[in-house]
Amino acid sequence: MSILALTSDTLIGTAATGNIEYNGQFYGTDSNASRAQMQRITQGTAVASTSGTSINFTSLPSWIKKITVIFSGVSLSGTSHFLIQAGTGGTPTTSGYVSSSLSIATAGAPNTTSTAGYVFYDGNATEALSGNIIISNVTGNTWVASGNLASTAGQVCVAVGAGTVALGGVLDNLRITTVNGTDTFDLGTINILYEG
Repeated sequence: MSILALTSDTLIGTAATGNIEYNGQFYGTDSNASRAQMQRITQGTAVASTSGTSINFTSLPSWIKKITVIFSGVSLSGTSHFLIQAGTGGTPTTSGYVSSSLSIATAGAPNTTSTAGYVFYDGNATEALSGNIIISNVTGNTWVASGNLASTAGQVCVAVGAGTVALGGVLDNLRITTVNGTDTFDLGTINILYEG
């Protein structure tokens, strides 16, 4: 018979075959000496992106290896671009990124770059953008991002972007803001999914 063991601080010293243990993560055991971490996906709390200059997801667990940022009809008050900043120690990291994005809405493919965060092109106050941006751990505290945002408000706009950053510690927060820091969110919803 399989056993479900819930622990708060440490794994069980010796697990019987078939145990599943919980300590912030799920583990499956196929022998007394072997534990294998099982991937799980956790959904954050959706935030209405209808006011303010930033949206923050804080107190993220240390075991995260992948985050999906979900935009649903998100719009800005001006023509700035979206900026996603990963952080450590409760504070968003605002430098050290190598990031670029472009819009394929018009001839010439307008583009933008940033060292202050993962940048995703917007540039039009009348557009509402939806899509997923995936931020993945490479090794240690190095994270890469890539994603696409497409207009849901009738305009022809697809923003694509990618970037990388080496954080100074374990990722524990994420901030979605703008390049100029003054444009406000005025439409839509943002949420995250994270997994180990």
